[in-house]
Amino acid sequence: MLNNIDINKMNRLMEENSDAKQIITQLMKNHQTAVSMIAHEIRNPLTLVSSSLQVIEAQHPEVKEFYSWNQTLEDVKFMCSLLDELSTFNNGNSLHYSVFRIEQLLKNVAVSFALSLDADESPIQFASKIASNMGDFTGDKVKLEQVILNLLRNARDAVGEDGKIFLSASRDRDTVIIRCEDNGCGIPEENIDTIFDPFVTFKEGGTGLGLALSKRIAEAHGGNISVKSDKNSGTVFTVALPV
Repeated sequence: MLNNIDINKMNRLMEENSDAKQIITQLMKNHQTAVSMIAHEIRNPLTLVSSSLQVIEAQHPEVKEFYSWNQTLEDVKFMCSLLDELSTFNNGNSLHYSVFRIEQLLKNVAVSFALSLDADESPIQFASKIASNMGDFTGDKVKLEQVILNLLRNARDAVGEDGKIFLSASRDRDTVIIRCEDNGCGIPEENIDTIFDPFVTFKEGGTGLGLALSKRIAEAHGGNISVKSDKNSGTVFTVALPV
């Protein structure tokens, strides 16, 4: 899997050489196709394994007492989730465009996230401030919603019971600025440069694709995503999207 350094080098090479651009573009298409095929071929038998385990448990409830049974189920569930995220990441720069009011999308995401906290009876404090009249935005609504939800969920995982999360959005000339702030554990300085790389994760049970996908989607819209963090003092993710 290519990391961000590899991708940046390829982008510079494509800018400097038109022949290289054509070759690299085709190689990337072939790479995406190969990843999709591999994920598909693995997911099918893995889904059958998962279904079989569920049938076994239903017919023989005593297996729940077997050593490592629950862990086996969790491992299979994790692998299915990983394959789903891999497919989503692989297609992260394939956008389905529409014109919409981005402030309404952000308000809907904020309400949905707040409701999820209420449903879990979470003590985390969440607030948002979304500017009005930011104008029409052309982009992929579903994928942009994924980006914001990824950031909010990461913030939820990073904060404790006294955690605070704040989502804000405004427009600065021709750029929409979206910030997700938390007062959580922060990101150690030695890890900050790799958090957007695929399969790099410092979260237990994480796949390492959420932030990589978010970065890919932001860049596919011509924007970017950045982070500022201090260990034990919180984190701020900023998404900048051109209008």
